[in-house]
Amino acid sequence: MLVHPQFDPIAIHIGSGGVHWYGLTYLAAFGLFLWLANLRVKQPQWAAAGWTRRDVDDILFFGVLGVVIGGRLGYVLFYKPDYYVHNLLEIFAVWKGGMAFHGGLLGVIAAMWLFGRLRGRSFFEVADLVAPCVPTGLAAGRLGNFINGELWGRQADASLPWAMIFPQANDGGIPRHPSQIYQFLGEGLLLFVLLWLYSRQPRKTGQVSGLFLVGYGILRFAAEYFREPDDFLPLDSRWLHLSQGQWLCVPMVLAGIVIWAWASKREKN
Repeated sequence: MLVHPQFDPIAIHIGSGGVHWYGLTYLAAFGLFLWLANLRVKQPQWAAAGWTRRDVDDILFFGVLGVVIGGRLGYVLFYKPDYYVHNLLEIFAVWKGGMAFHGGLLGVIAAMWLFGRLRGRSFFEVADLVAPCVPTGLAAGRLGNFINGELWGRQADASLPWAMIFPQANDGGIPRHPSQIYQFLGEGLLLFVLLWLYSRQPRKTGQVSGLFLVGYGILRFAAEYFREPDDFLPLDSRWLHLSQGQWLCVPMVLAGIVIWAWASKREKN
């Protein structure tokens, strides 16, 4: 069996503090978004619609706010509402961890809607531009989880070649699935390739956004079968023994199917 390498969480030491790997993965996520979005606005269909690099910079600003605020509030409301209702000031203690993708998604949706309102563009036009540029950022975040040795997987058969022991789990050395890597490959790289290839050709407004919701929802739902549930939300207490992450993916997939089907019936691109 493999053993988690136990990386130093601080990538660059500066005095008594430093720059954490997790912070660098967020920086990489935003950098990848800028690069990919700038490639997209150069494509004929986007350039003809008047999109520019300045628009990309502004979307990133709105998106960062959406990710941070939405991700934090999503964790508070979806995962530990009982705790935070009695510890309101802890909501602002983001340095202690606690971010939720589904909350971050809602924050980004709100940010794209606001950007569209300010620029006179439809929500789905903005979302279709952004969607293919998101999975690489998700991949970077999962690498950060792996480096930190957090969000480890469920118990695996010891004969699995890549089964890994996570000392942080304090479980006596149980072999586990490196679920962070599964999510890096699935929700990150695979979803990016699918969306990027699909969106290279002009699509009806809303189709790319719908495919993103369906693709992420399915891949995340599958990955949750290998990821250890939060100890404060055990599977035994969940309906159909599905994790909180899986239940949050269900409306996401359904919404994606409806959006894609609705967009497909539109006459104009």
